[in-house]
Amino acid sequence: MMPPGVFAGTGMPDPGWWEALWPEPARVLAQLDIAPGMTVIDLCSGDGWFTLQIARIARAVIAIDIDGRLLETARMRLRDSGIANCHFVEGDAYDVARLFPAPADYIFLANVFHGVPDKARLSKAMHAALTRAGLLGIVNWYARPRERTTVLGEPRGPATELRIDPDGTRAAVEPYGFRLRKLVDVSPHHYGAVFARQD
Repeated sequence: MMPPGVFAGTGMPDPGWWEALWPEPARVLAQLDIAPGMTVIDLCSGDGWFTLQIARIARAVIAIDIDGRLLETARMRLRDSGIANCHFVEGDAYDVARLFPAPADYIFLANVFHGVPDKARLSKAMHAALTRAGLLGIVNWYARPRERTTVLGEPRGPATELRIDPDGTRAAVEPYGFRLRKLVDVSPHHYGAVFARQD
């Protein structure tokens, strides 16, 4: 059973499938402009697949997730890799600015935004959690029928009706203090949108 507050269609898959979908997480992060010296919030971080790679690049990473069991998996993943520059916080994504009150340079949100019921609320919260020059990176499934997004021979990802195209992501984010900086393909099934915070 998923904990209360988990966004629709955002559960963690089995590890083999996750690795097949994201075999080169460091390349994805480079495409999305995560750079050395940054303080990065990995929002809805799950089991830490991207958290570990962020921690290898950034000065510090804050992994926030509502599911404490997944955070414990992430904590073990980083500990086993000898990484110590990560802080783990259990909490609701809508409360990101309260959970990490010091503004971050970057917020990374992967495979989650499609399931957020109140995208305006989350966008406002992320704006409040960033520095004035902060960046927001969102990784989304392309708005293709689920039967066309196969991984290891099976349809994967959220239900077709939950998926958002890049224009939909822009429309959900930009009115709340962001401007699109770049849009890139990050997998055969995903795009990455990087937004710059605006006052």
